[in-house]
Amino acid sequence: MRLSFYQTIGWLLLLGLIACKKDKPNAPEPVLPESPHGVLVACEGSLGFGNAALTFFQEGQDPIPDVYKNANGSTIGDVLQSVTQIGNRLFLCVNNSDKVLVIGAEDFKLQASISISKPRYILPVSDTRAYVSTLFSNRIFEINPATATVTDTLLLPVQNPEGMLLRGDEVFVCGWDTASQLLYVLNTHTNTISRTITLAGKAPQAVVCDGEGMLWVLSGNNASGIPATWSRINPVSGELLAAYYFPETADPIRPAMNPAGDTLYWISVNQYGGVSNNGIYRMPVIAGSLPETPFIQAIAWQYFWALAIDPATGYIYTGDPKGFTQKGSVQIYRQDGTLQSSFETGVGPGHIYFQ
Repeated sequence: MRLSFYQTIGWLLLLGLIACKKDKPNAPEPVLPESPHGVLVACEGSLGFGNAALTFFQEGQDPIPDVYKNANGSTIGDVLQSVTQIGNRLFLCVNNSDKVLVIGAEDFKLQASISISKPRYILPVSDTRAYVSTLFSNRIFEINPATATVTDTLLLPVQNPEGMLLRGDEVFVCGWDTASQLLYVLNTHTNTISRTITLAGKAPQAVVCDGEGMLWVLSGNNASGIPATWSRINPVSGELLAAYYFPETADPIRPAMNPAGDTLYWISVNQYGGVSNNGIYRMPVIAGSLPETPFIQAIAWQYFWALAIDPATGYIYTGDPKGFTQKGSVQIYRQDGTLQSSFETGVGPGHIYFQ
């Protein structure tokens, strides 16, 4: 069979390509930590982009930007709101994807997914029971962590159940509703409201406990014009022990207690480029008034979005979202406020956990 000039050229080119072709290198193995003990950073991602990530960090090692994706070959979804460890599993509330992902605490592999509309935070009550708070509704879901199933639904008189805290057989629930000035107390045996506690301010969003067993409830909704307040509460009697009123421009979030339980920390956010009411604040639980200046000042056009205190060292971990338009970072500060180190994270670091 005779070949035309162009066929001959084509064959020669093909043979040349075959001769020059090299084997493609094998794709690198996904990076996973040698030990599961480290720092987990829940990175919200950019709302609507589905780029939430779970960053893992161990001192002396390079951070893993998304340990979930490395373990599963898929993305988490849209807005990773929180992470809760129950036994040997991690429960990831993926807010805008309307799901709770259940993964192994050691290998980070997906084990189950629970369908819940706008999940926010999870509070373990026992090995077989946990409460899930939600946004844009008045519902708290009860799940069985062992079977990864919804077992009950609790209804509140207010919208947006948010922060929750377990004490004995009672759960204290913040309803982040601008019309509410109450802290709701649930009986875990009956899943009903047993009593309410009146707070100093409206729109309660978070609750923590100090070393004396007293509750600190952070209230307020800056975007809706509801000034922020701290209420220190006796959880047994419901008595308001102290009230602290923030300036109208202050937007406090992410309360945290130090390991000793004698110092309260929080972030004040200024998203408009200014430095006033912008940074990490702290005060003793016996303080008579709010601090006037931040313990760690945020610079112009910067604000913090995550805050946690290392229970082992007392070091302060903060997350900088960098406007949610690029990779964020975590800064680690010593107890005197000096910067020790930092590392890069996924987009929008919002919460930090130690395991």
